[in-house]
Amino acid sequence: MCGIAGIISAKHNIGNLQEMLKLQQHRGPDHTGEYVDPGYCALGHNRLSIIDLSAKANQPFTDNSGRYHLTFNGEIYNYIELKQKLKAYYNFKTESDTEVLLAAFIVWGKSCLNQLNGMFAFAIWDNYEKKLFAARDRFGVKPFFYSIEDKEFYFSSEIKAIKSLLKSNSPHEQVWANYFAYGSYGMPGETFHQNIQQLPGGHFLEYHGENLKLNKWYNFEDSLESYSHILSFEEAKKSYLEILNDSISLRFRADVPIGFNISGGVDSSLLLALVNRHHNNKNIQAYTFYTGNENYDELAWVEKMIETTQNPLKKVKIQPTDVIENAQFLSNIQNEPYAGLPTLAYATLFEAAKKDGIKVLLDGQGMDEQWAGYDYYQKSGSSTTIQGTGKVNPFRANVLKKDFRQLAEKPVYPTPFNNELQNLQYRDLFYTKIPRALRFNDRISMAYSTELREPFLDYRMVEFAFSQPKEYKIANGFQKFLIREILKEIAPKDLSYAPKRPLQTPQREWLGNELKDFTEENLEKIRYSKASHWFNFEEIQKEWRNYQNGDNQSSFHIWQWINTGLLMGEVVDRL
Repeated sequence: MCGIAGIISAKHNIGNLQEMLKLQQHRGPDHTGEYVDPGYCALGHNRLSIIDLSAKANQPFTDNSGRYHLTFNGEIYNYIELKQKLKAYYNFKTESDTEVLLAAFIVWGKSCLNQLNGMFAFAIWDNYEKKLFAARDRFGVKPFFYSIEDKEFYFSSEIKAIKSLLKSNSPHEQVWANYFAYGSYGMPGETFHQNIQQLPGGHFLEYHGENLKLNKWYNFEDSLESYSHILSFEEAKKSYLEILNDSISLRFRADVPIGFNISGGVDSSLLLALVNRHHNNKNIQAYTFYTGNENYDELAWVEKMIETTQNPLKKVKIQPTDVIENAQFLSNIQNEPYAGLPTLAYATLFEAAKKDGIKVLLDGQGMDEQWAGYDYYQKSGSSTTIQGTGKVNPFRANVLKKDFRQLAEKPVYPTPFNNELQNLQYRDLFYTKIPRALRFNDRISMAYSTELREPFLDYRMVEFAFSQPKEYKIANGFQKFLIREILKEIAPKDLSYAPKRPLQTPQREWLGNELKDFTEENLEKIRYSKASHWFNFEEIQKEWRNYQNGDNQSSFHIWQWINTGLLMGEVVDRL
């Protein structure tokens, strides 16, 4: 994984590109490279070496003819298979997936995207036609931000790299208003910054002669047509397990050490069991966090699974002081609101892995969305996007001033399917859950120069699972039914049928008690920030008192305001 950056402009300044690369150096500390096409383009790259560690694979990478120049973030997991297909048309000089990606584009053009199994955001400059082509993977695992100002086109892996160059960068007030009123983190092309956009997952862009065109290359709905044949439950289990095993095998391709993040849930238990079952590698390091609060911790479940696999386990304990020490750092890394104490806790695993020399971690993101694992999937007419809140409204729009509150519009998501369950799954895959989680996870993993791989987000797995009948997903009162049936054959049954636990940290308790001063400090920051005109502070104080007096079934609204306090100094005050 790496960082990419570029400036397409007749008057680009190499110093500006170098500033962008410096701001995201944590994404790739192993090498920093630049390519300049004078009067047209400057490309930059921060490299985190994972496959082919030699200097020959450094980027920006130039093809044999000298025409095409690539800056690439991510991994093409099936690069070995693609290389075999391309050898007849391209003379390879490295063992990298980077060169395979560039060769695929040269040989197959835009259609190469459909051949790629991986996570990626990349840009290719054609110095003959003076044209930029850029693309993002199907689900948007890897980021691609861009902006146009004064006829200059900027792109990068992180918002701060672009923000440092813009003359005008105000907050996107409607995105902020929707965040407070509805918990939305923006639509696929939006950010919390007015003048900075993101290329949606499954899209590519072309920039030529100051003209920008965006196109969708991955049509998820059409891809499901190949799964129209209904399999028996046992056939579906067998077919899915084959794809899952292959996905894990592909994601073990690396020239550096690999580890795991593990919780006590079904998903990571399945991942850990299959890795050890098929790779016979019991010295793979596993990482988990805990808080010492038995009402939330999953440590007992994790240790039970580890008893089966015998992997070495590093347990990282999270305490309130860690929140105080790390919250601002992670806010600066995210550049946008993030999800609270679970994200802070998750970040400590990457910090621990980095200290241990582990450069790649795997985790179990994506299974809930493809196999209907959230509680609201069983509730007809549900519009919630937050697991485990029941009937409690997690938002407090009453604290917003009227003119700002009126900017908020409840997001409306496409409903391309003829049933409610698949429409909810589709929303979570492409608009809410997955984009949000991937954004948090990319930024915290790269803050510690560590690559995160998501085996369960292999597009073949998602398409297959999504297309299966509802009774394969939810049965006998259990969600992710087919997955549980697979797991019970290779793990203790009480693990395979363990209930979904929506919260992993005592955020509700800590914010009102151990972190009371921290909370109030950040609420006070809002009052003196450039966002102060968004809020009615009497209402905020009223809600804060209510929270302390027991109205704390949901802490999301409190964290929203803490997020704002943390970001105002680092994001809004500098706009």
